[in-house]
Amino acid sequence: MPYVLLITFLIIVDQISKYEVHKRFFQGETHPIIGEFFHLTYVQNRGIAFGFFQGKLDIISVLTIVAILGIGVYFYKNFKKLPVMEKLGYSFILGGALGNIIDRLYRGFVIDMIDFRGIWTFVFNLADVWINIGVIFILLDSFIKERSKKQEEIK
Repeated sequence: MPYVLLITFLIIVDQISKYEVHKRFFQGETHPIIGEFFHLTYVQNRGIAFGFFQGKLDIISVLTIVAILGIGVYFYKNFKKLPVMEKLGYSFILGGALGNIIDRLYRGFVIDMIDFRGIWTFVFNLADVWINIGVIFILLDSFIKERSKKQEEIK
């Protein structure tokens, strides 16, 4: 149950941030937050990560829904035996993926707004951050398991 609450919380925070940007900004409008380093910029992304596959909403939506269902089924079926780090990882990935698919299905595009100029050329959103945090949790869990395995082999 706590993981369902986490997923729900992540979706809500993502959707509120997108709603606020959509309500307060014009498309393409940007506001510096930290000098030229960090801006809030309203972008309508009609593709997937980094703007790839622009205008392929049907294909992207179907593939995203299939991925969400696959991850969700795996998470549900293996929940009891998954370590906490992996549970957190899948929760963040599902929260982010669901946040973006809501945009695609409701608006026909994903709202992006996080703009780190000078170090990153792409604008992204909190759902994208959640997905990356989830991947990091899963990778960390994998590294911890591998390290433990090697230490056991040494003994």
